[in-house]
Amino acid sequence: MLKEMDKNVKQMDAIDIGLIKFSVIAGILFVITVWPAAMDLVHSIDWKWFLGAMVIFAIRPFKHYWLD
Repeated sequence: MLKEMDKNVKQMDAIDIGLIKFSVIAGILFVITVWPAAMDLVHSIDWKWFLGAMVIFAIRPFKHYWLD
């Protein structure tokens, strides 16, 4: 199963990956707007936690793209 997924991912280009990112962003914004508890949760978390998560999640792709 993983080999097939790797093969399919290799067929994607930068536009496909960008569109996946935008669809995830739109999906999260949808959940936040239709579920009031999710919006309250997001508003109760300090912005620094989101910034920290972004940096942590970006380390591996950044390393693979620029340093390998």
